[in-house]
Amino acid sequence: MVRLTRIYTKGGDKGETSLGNGARVPKQSIRVEAYGTVDEANATIGLARLHCTGEADAMLGRIQNDLFDLGADLCTPATTAEAPGSALRIIAAQVARLEAEIDAMNAELAPLNSFILPGGSAASAYLHLGRTIARRAERHICTLAGEEQISEQAIAYINRLSDHLFVMARWLNEKGGADVLWIPGANR
Repeated sequence: MVRLTRIYTKGGDKGETSLGNGARVPKQSIRVEAYGTVDEANATIGLARLHCTGEADAMLGRIQNDLFDLGADLCTPATTAEAPGSALRIIAAQVARLEAEIDAMNAELAPLNSFILPGGSAASAYLHLGRTIARRAERHICTLAGEEQISEQAIAYINRLSDHLFVMARWLNEKGGADVLWIPGANR
């Protein structure tokens, strides 16, 4: 567990921050942007959870914990000499769990006949917001992967997460029955 005894350190007062390996980088680095955006998605999921109960809340709780794992993964640069288990990394089982949950929820949904507008219930609206933030995090992570070594599972997880949030948003909208559908050209 992480123990935080002081919240402010003044270490970032000059525009730099420390990574998981102790290296100092500018706060505007793509790595910091990537894990910062993952944190933003996590906060949005916290808002969605205020409107969820039961299995939906449990799934989102697991995802929030995974997103801290993903942030830890991203804030610790990988090295070719990295010993297995020396850094917290997203693993295939976390991606597989998302896939299993997506499949289970999707099996209960009405088929899509149009694109969906974010909304319906409060939980669904927040999940759609979380989905768009997860997609932005994915773009940042992929940009980082173009420059540095990144775990394939980290990229797979964030990609699957946006799918999960989309399916769950529909699932919480009365299994798709209360989805708000896009009507092309409706207001012409």
